[in-house]
Amino acid sequence: MSMTDNGPPPPPPPPTDSAGDGDSDGFRDGGTVSSAVAAVRSPRVPLALTLLRTGAALVALAALAVTLWDGIDERGAALAFAVLIAAGELARWSGAEERESAPLAAAGALAYALLGESAGHPTHDGVPQIVAVVTAASLLGCVPHVAKGRGPTADHLTRRVLTVGFAAVCFQPLYSRGRLAEWTGTGPAYAALVVALLLLTTLWDAVLAAAMAHARTRWPFGPLLRDELRGTLGIGSAVCATGAVTALAVAVAGLWALPVLSLPLLLTQLSFRRYAAVRTTYRQTIASLARATEIAGYTPAGHARRVAALGRAVGRELGLSGPELTVLEYAALMHDIGQLSLVDPVPAGATAALAPAEQRRIALLGGAVVRQTGVAAEVAVVVERQADPYLEQPVGASIVRAVNAYDEIAREAGPGGPLRALEELRLGTARDYRPEVVEALARVLARDGLTLPLVG
Repeated sequence: MSMTDNGPPPPPPPPTDSAGDGDSDGFRDGGTVSSAVAAVRSPRVPLALTLLRTGAALVALAALAVTLWDGIDERGAALAFAVLIAAGELARWSGAEERESAPLAAAGALAYALLGESAGHPTHDGVPQIVAVVTAASLLGCVPHVAKGRGPTADHLTRRVLTVGFAAVCFQPLYSRGRLAEWTGTGPAYAALVVALLLLTTLWDAVLAAAMAHARTRWPFGPLLRDELRGTLGIGSAVCATGAVTALAVAVAGLWALPVLSLPLLLTQLSFRRYAAVRTTYRQTIASLARATEIAGYTPAGHARRVAALGRAVGRELGLSGPELTVLEYAALMHDIGQLSLVDPVPAGATAALAPAEQRRIALLGGAVVRQTGVAAEVAVVVERQADPYLEQPVGASIVRAVNAYDEIAREAGPGGPLRALEELRLGTARDYRPEVVEALARVLARDGLTLPLVG
């Protein structure tokens, strides 16, 4: 389950990751796509996001005030879980592409929210104390990251507070009033109820993450929620399982269960960290290959980055999934690589103005080059089919073709280029450009002020 907003790095307009979140499956290549999307960053924090942050802050402050006034119950358990959560935050890796970059802290926070007994003795922590301990421990663990400029701490803490608060509100009142004992006893039914509450918390967290991403980016909410739910199948499932098992184990064995059950998740986190490093290297390799046409003088500087960033935004608008967006981005970065096989360069690299047969020849050459690089076959298919009539194209190829033509026309047409480019694309929807792709492109550009393709 995701309890941070790290994610996927991001197409325009980008998340604050993230996460983000976030999820979150954006592209990090040391400043390629990020430089292109910088033009569409909004200097204002969306109102919905501000309300969520303010609400989380008020909940945390109220919980801290109540806890300080009433005192801390079960100090041993509170200290043990606080140490676990703070250690998990300290072990968080920055720049993670996974939605959950601090799985140990997330699992510890969930386990504390669902804690009913410790070594057979009932606990009386209560919702305010649980939220206060999780907030204080998370803040403490985030200090080194903030000092090194490794945010985004605001959205990270917002989701952590609201998610843990939700889980605690669902569980603690029922437990403290004895309703759980009446309904389930202490056998398998109790464990099943804890798992059910955990699944409900996972759904809440996914909705919250999608809502925050929608507020930041204005992407369609449905695909964002779908991606968040799909993201729980990765390390999110390990977080959920560890949180539930930890709560149940502490109820039987006491606090000694915390270090024993935390070790497997910590090893899983290290494995994900290495996997993320491999993926980052892989993406940097693709970015380097994409720059080959610019270095050789076949295409203008920044063209591939702009097409990749804008193409990804259009794919988001059309509801493509995370893996589909990744394939689209790779293909957009490498869509002009077939020009390296030409003896005479195309003037300004403007392939959209060429005859259809020549466009198709360059696309097929590009697909052959991509296949030789070892990049996924799906990327090669998008590259080699970008010049086909749109009725025969996969959606990714239609997006690459439309965005490439838009960038070329807008760049050459001067100040009125964006509107002229859209007009020409709409005129070409009879054969060359998929109408729904062109309209999605128009919506993205209207929302972002028609600035992205003019960034150098």
